Amino acid sequence: MSNLRIAIQKAGRLHDESMEILKDIGISIDNGKDQLKAAARDFPVEVFYLRNGDIPQYLRDGVVDAAIIGENILIEKGSDLPFVERLGFSKCKVSIAVPKESDATCLKDLAGKEIATSYPETVKRFLEAQGITAKLHIINGSVEIAPNIGLADGICDIVSSGSTLFKNGLKEIEVLLKSEAVLAVSPKMDDERKAILAKIQFRIQSVLKGRNSKYILLNAPNDKLPEIIKILPGMRSPTVLPLAEKGWTSVHTVISKNQFWEIIDELKSKGAEGILVCPIEKMVL
Repeated sequence: MSNLRIAIQKAGRLHDESMEILKDIGISIDNGKDQLKAAARDFPVEVFYLRNGDIPQYLRDGVVDAAIIGENILIEKGSDLPFVERLGFSKCKVSIAVPKESDATCLKDLAGKEIATSYPETVKRFLEAQGITAKLHIINGSVEIAPNIGLADGICDIVSSGSTLFKNGLKEIEVLLKSEAVLAVSPKMDDERKAILAKIQFRIQSVLKGRNSKYILLNAPNDKLPEIIKILPGMRSPTVLPLAEKGWTSVHTVISKNQFWEIIDELKSKGAEGILVCPIEKMVL
């Protein structure tokens, strides 16, 4: 069987989170010697450690079959390449920012001005869609310094927490797009490797469902049970078990972590007690 060749970022936060999800889906990689390519011990996969900006071309050429890559890079350098899964980590924005003392408050205020960026294609398409003309300075790295040295009136770069903008005396005035890690694929992948990728996707989906859900157990008075069950979404329906103490029932179910606190508050108001919340490692539906 051929190995599926999957690329991940060589270093940084996206690298660490990519390695974590591979580990969570049962793919162990031994890269103790910092090799640029390493094979999994227990799955037909080879991992290529590449510069993020180079990955789209490797996908396009069929050198790698799939990649965990920032959606922002895919939009900038691989808009012709498809992705098959959103991975929910390494979230950021691609934003326009200007010096705090600038009078600019929106993108239109930079019409005819100069913008420094590492994302020229993304900015160009956005400006064209808005009918705005501006001059672009293409910079690879340290974009935030450009306004301070008089190179540009504003910048366009990725923003995670916003701390880098704050440290460099900049303020965000426009968000071009929101990004997260995605699983992108090569248009040249053969059927044998597509079958391996399908197995990886299934495992990833199980891990992501687990990360986005909580398993809860609670005790409910029998006279309140119908009301409590009505609150709980569950995968199909909650599990209901009688307790040794008469008049009480144990209820087990899974809820989305995004709904967690609202549901817990409502459960308490209906008389639920002894609510236990457990993380879910994986969830196979």
